[in-house]
Formats: sequence, C-alpha cells, structure tokens
Amino acid sequence: MSAMLEVKDLVVSYGKIKAVKGISFDVEQGSVVSLIGTNGAGKTTTLRTISGLLRPTSGSITFEGKDITKVAAHDIVSLGLAHSPEGRRIFPQLTVRENLMLGAFSRKDKDFDGDLAEIYELFPILEERNNQPAGTFSGGEQQMLAMGRAMMSRPKLLMLDEPSMGLSPLMMKRIMSTVSTLQQRGTTILLVEQNAQAALKRATHGYVLEVGKIVLEGSGSELLASDDVRKAYLGED
Repeated sequence: MSAMLEVKDLVVSYGKIKAVKGISFDVEQGSVVSLIGTNGAGKTTTLRTISGLLRPTSGSITFEGKDITKVAAHDIVSLGLAHSPEGRRIFPQLTVRENLMLGAFSRKDKDFDGDLAEIYELFPILEERNNQPAGTFSGGEQQMLAMGRAMMSRPKLLMLDEPSMGLSPLMMKRIMSTVSTLQQRGTTILLVEQNAQAALKRATHGYVLEVGKIVLEGSGSELLASDDVRKAYLGED
C-alpha cells in the first residue's frame, strides 16, 4: 500500500542555488511526520513546493496516488492537502470569522457550521473574539487562527510550518497539544518545526535536513535518542 504523500528525488532551486537537493520521504495516512533542521536546511521550501507555491527543478510529488508535481496550488487544496504557512499570514483587517471562512474557499459545499464548531472547540478564544479584527491578536492567537483557517478546507493532510515560532513556552505547549489532537481525530500531519524536542516527541516518523539533504531519519523516539540529534538540535552534550 502506497503512502498518502510520496516525495521522490525532489530538487528545488532559487536561480542557480539548490535549496533542496534530491530528497525523498513518505507520509503515511494517520501519522505525524516531522522535518527538523536549522534555518536554511530547506524545510519551508519543501512545504511550499508540495503545496504548489513553488515548482521543483526535478523530482515528483504524489498525493493519494495522484501526481501533483505540476498541479496549481488552489487545486491541491481541493484535493485535501492544506498548508498553514510560516509567519501565519492571517489577514489582519478581517475578523476572525472572515479569516476562517477564507480557508473554505475551495469547498463546493456550504455547510460550515460543524467545521466552525470543531475549530471553536479546539480554540475557544476564536469563538469569543469571532468578530474581532485578527490583527489585534497575540502571536499565539494568530497561530490558532492560521491553523483553524487551514482546517476549514477539511484537509486529509495538514502541513504546519513552524507553528511554535515566537510563542511563549505555555502557548507552544498548547499548539503542540493541538497537533496531537488533530492526529487523534484523523488528520495526517506534516510538521516543520525548529523545536526539535517538541516535534519529535509527537512524531510517528522524522527526518533531519541539513543544507537541502536528508541526513537522518527514524521514528520520533529513535531520533530523540540519537546522540547526533541530541547534540545538534537538543542542546545536549
């Protein structure tokens, strides 16, 4: 049985500079797969390419058996693959509800009440401030909104890019707990995260990227126990 997402020999370039250098990895249905690595490792570029925002130089991307390497970004969302980007990218002048509804733009049905109720259950603050401009939110609240907006497309696979960036330890714990909750509810997760310990703790499988290449892979627990990972990413001697 093939994986939900299969990335094969992916190369992505910015001009003459190769940001991703022939990486291959799979994401199984129902799993949490973490990509970890330092800034410039190629993590965000990989997600942006999978979601159709960038075009690869070579290689292939297959989602549920369909080659999506050259599919437009909005059509990829319609297939069931959503991307919550680095930096949140919410619309600050729009209300919470308006931001959430934009996440459903690709859906043909118009029955959003159940989806909104689920998001408000996960993030009660969004319901409390439903009509408040999103730009007045804290960083953590904006991250909740960005995740909720992505969930409004009813994704089968949700890609999260640095969801804990710039957040307090308490808010980071809340966001990461939500990742586990979404998995338990049936959403497959591809997680890019600089907080390696938090990411690998929740990962079914993980990959370590360095300068555009995968240098290590294993289960989350295996990578957490790796001396190389502990020294390079967990700050342990």
